[in-house]
Formats: sequence, C-alpha cells, structure tokens
Amino acid sequence: MARQTRELLHESRIIMDPQIISWIVSLIAGGAGGNVVGALLKNRNLGPMLNTVLGVAGGGLGGKVLPMLIPALGGLVGSGDANYAGTGVLSALVGALLPVIVSFLKKPAVAV
Repeated sequence: MARQTRELLHESRIIMDPQIISWIVSLIAGGAGGNVVGALLKNRNLGPMLNTVLGVAGGGLGGKVLPMLIPALGGLVGSGDANYAGTGVLSALVGALLPVIVSFLKKPAVAV
C-alpha cells in the first residue's frame, strides 16, 4: 500500500516552468521591497496596501521588463535556477524605488 502511494505521488509531481517561478520571485521580492522601504522611510510611507501594490508592480517591472529594455541586466536576471537571486534582488530594488517615487509625486494631505 505504501509503495503504491509513493508511486502515485511520484507520477503526479507538478513541474513548474522556470519562467513562472521567476515571475513569482519577482512579484514577491517587489512586494517585500515596497514594504521594507515604507517601514524604513516613515515620512514617505504610503500605507501597507499601496506600498505592497506599488512594490509588486515595481517587482514585475524590475524583474522582467527592465532587462528587456536594458540588455546589460540580462546576465543578472536571466532564466534558470542560478539567476533567481539576481531576479529577486533587482525586483526588490525596483519594488522599493517605485513607492518612493510615487510618494514624491503624491500631494500631502491637508490637515483640517
């Protein structure tokens, strides 16, 4: 019985595409970067929700779109197991940068 269960589990293994894993790494790292910069820069904090949304958008931009526009980043963020760290670092940096840029563009709330 245990052997049959093991064989069944082995046959139903899900193999994920490296591109999907790379996207997941980009989005999570970007969201984390947005929240970290929000926690560090209290005067530029946009709130946890907006920091996360902008961080995720920046992570996708930084991890996937930016290397297409700047070919020199292609070696850092290429596909494959070894480049997930590079993808995560670049995505976290751009994910942290986007909320800061938006915080400079956003008008401060007026106290009544």
